[in-house]
Amino acid sequence: MKLTFLQSSSVILEDKNTKILTDPWLVDGELYGSWVHYPPSKFLPEDFNDVDYIYLSHIHQDHFSQKTLKQMSKKIPIIIHSFASKKLKNNIERLGFDVIELEHNKRTHLKDGLHINILAADSCNPELCKRYFGCAPMEETFGSTSIDTMSVIDNGTEVIVNTNDCPFELSLQASQTIMKEYDHIDMALIGYTSSSAFPQCFEMKMDEKIKAKEKLEEDFLMKAVNYVNLFKPKYFMPFAGRYTLAGKLSNLNDWLGVTELQDAFDFYNSTDLIDHSRYQCIILNSESWFDISTGQISQTYDRINKEKKNEYIKNILEKRKLDYEYEEIPTDDEILSLIPKSYERFVYYCNKLNWKSDTIILIKLSENDFIKISCDQKGWEVISANEAQKFQKYVKMSLDKRLLKWILKGPKFGHWNQAEGGSHIRYERKPNAYERALFYCMSYFYS
Repeated sequence: MKLTFLQSSSVILEDKNTKILTDPWLVDGELYGSWVHYPPSKFLPEDFNDVDYIYLSHIHQDHFSQKTLKQMSKKIPIIIHSFASKKLKNNIERLGFDVIELEHNKRTHLKDGLHINILAADSCNPELCKRYFGCAPMEETFGSTSIDTMSVIDNGTEVIVNTNDCPFELSLQASQTIMKEYDHIDMALIGYTSSSAFPQCFEMKMDEKIKAKEKLEEDFLMKAVNYVNLFKPKYFMPFAGRYTLAGKLSNLNDWLGVTELQDAFDFYNSTDLIDHSRYQCIILNSESWFDISTGQISQTYDRINKEKKNEYIKNILEKRKLDYEYEEIPTDDEILSLIPKSYERFVYYCNKLNWKSDTIILIKLSENDFIKISCDQKGWEVISANEAQKFQKYVKMSLDKRLLKWILKGPKFGHWNQAEGGSHIRYERKPNAYERALFYCMSYFYS
């Protein structure tokens, strides 16, 4: 089999006359315009209309990129896991594609002896990912959610495992299942970065933010080490979760918990936690390929010049508009008209979890006012910025009013989870502690 790397988690897996394109995010500006590629893309989505299948691991925009899929041929069938929620399936079909749903751990023949097996991720815990607005449907027991998937592609001889965005701890059961089903793994594609708003969007002291960034990078590099030592692949490649922030969020790039790909490669080649005589780390330029059968790489990796990257961010990316910046700024009254139904929905999910808290949620409405939201069903009100400073236990969130309006109008327009992932929300917490139920219920704060 041959693997061609495109961007982030977008690769083409090719065997004989069959091509599978995974998670095609090929157009800049996902997550409301903030996520872009560096190095910049030199190709178009329609360049890959010759693939036989598209596999989408999950619904996040850097995997299910509607901006990309809208430009691709609708004759290409899209393969997904048979999720309990049909939201991903329905959204794909609205774009005009046929969807093939596969059950968990069901090895399925595609074409010319090539098979795919999709396994649902398990044991979701947003705190481990630092994605505080949980990705999965509301849970009453905080159990298995199957929001993400990993896949195995094989031709009967060679086996490739694609872990996508599944952190090691959350997917250990699925990973162990793979080890039981397959007697060897030739190549593993493994995520190595965080994609959350932490720490870049959190109000923290400078030294605390530096330590948080370094620890987050280290933690995610180690998740990949754990995968390598479990899967024991002949080759492995760090990928997925690679992005640069654009527009007015460009100033946050220095604080992203995203290790530069070449730095991850250097780490994996130098650490004594991996047996380099058995497991070889591979790194690829965009559009370069690796032949798993022969071990051949099409070209030498071009290391990124970080000074040139910073110049590109300053001269090009900072000037980009975010998606909502094309909208008119709503009035306070427009925002406030959407709050009553949003609070009603919030309370419904609080009751569903039988959860209350004395924490106050504060959403910035203007320079002088905040929307105060009670987590113990005492209602909501508009308070002054001075009043907001008096609380001893709160979560304060600030975001562009245009995006806030989209979110409050409902998921067809915007969602808290995507806004957080795109680094559009600034947070301040007191104390600096995570209340899981608070963010789950707040995920449903829309009208």
